[in-house]
Amino acid sequence: MASLRELWILRVCYCCLRWNAMWGMVWVVLATLPFGPVVVRAADDPGVARAERRVLTFLATEVPRWSRENHCFSCHNNGDAARALLAAKKRGVTLLPEDALRETLAFLSRPERWDKNGVDAAFSDKRLARLQFANALAAAVDANAIGDRSVLLNAADRLVVDQASDGSWNIDEVALIGSPATYGAPLATALARRTLLTADSPRFSGPIHQAARWLQARPVQNTLDVAAILIGLDPNEVSPDLRVRCLDLIRKGQSSDGGWGPFSNSPPEAFDTAMILLALSRWPAPSNEITPFIQGGRRYLVANQAEDGSWTETTRPTGGESYAQRLSTTGWVALSLLATD
Repeated sequence: MASLRELWILRVCYCCLRWNAMWGMVWVVLATLPFGPVVVRAADDPGVARAERRVLTFLATEVPRWSRENHCFSCHNNGDAARALLAAKKRGVTLLPEDALRETLAFLSRPERWDKNGVDAAFSDKRLARLQFANALAAAVDANAIGDRSVLLNAADRLVVDQASDGSWNIDEVALIGSPATYGAPLATALARRTLLTADSPRFSGPIHQAARWLQARPVQNTLDVAAILIGLDPNEVSPDLRVRCLDLIRKGQSSDGGWGPFSNSPPEAFDTAMILLALSRWPAPSNEITPFIQGGRRYLVANQAEDGSWTETTRPTGGESYAQRLSTTGWVALSLLATD
């Protein structure tokens, strides 16, 4: 026969069970009431914050390593990857080491030295390098990491020389579609235009207008076409018809796991997913129209991050191995996560 003490314990447990059951029923009822949908932002996911910390730690090590070990500066480390660190700096991220950008900023501040960078001319594209370093310099000025805007004007003057008569920057002309480190004409034109806008829009109004006309007339055939149009143009410069075509390709191209490939029927890649996220981050569409795309893309990227904080390089054709493309891919992904957080 149970003692009084045992009976008292059993009664307490019974009361607790009834209390928990009652509150369980209350939560079930509350969940069915018409309070509207519960929206969980991607930024609330601790996995996303961890992914951003890991990639910034990775890039803070890799960005300065190239110049220290190879005695020259690269478009992938000191261009694409450095822009991600500058975006983090602009947001006030404090985890970056003081020296992560020191050599890069010193180099970017001297545009006249970009063409004489200790790189064999046979293995470098000077037009591409000028574009990528100018874009990184614009990011540095925008983040107040470089205070002298005259160096950006110097770089922009050099950039304009490479604009084709049709308004584009014909980078990697033979490629069917651009890659993280080589861009291709649509992405190159979009980024060159944004650099000129940051430098001095009245001064470079002619080249800026020419680039806009080229982007507005660009056929929407693949992921980078969409990204270039939405990144390179301001929303008021995109016609309703062009907007519909861009969003239609975004809708058709998203895979079941949330990412995008170079074409609507292609398997997802980190770079292409990052480019769509960056494009959507600039687009003032209703949140219910683009938030599901953004959340899916972020989930895909977080799920595919490597242990060291990087992402497997996106190459054309897919499956290649390239340190340059890996650093650029990782830089683009970091930028997209920061832009959509």
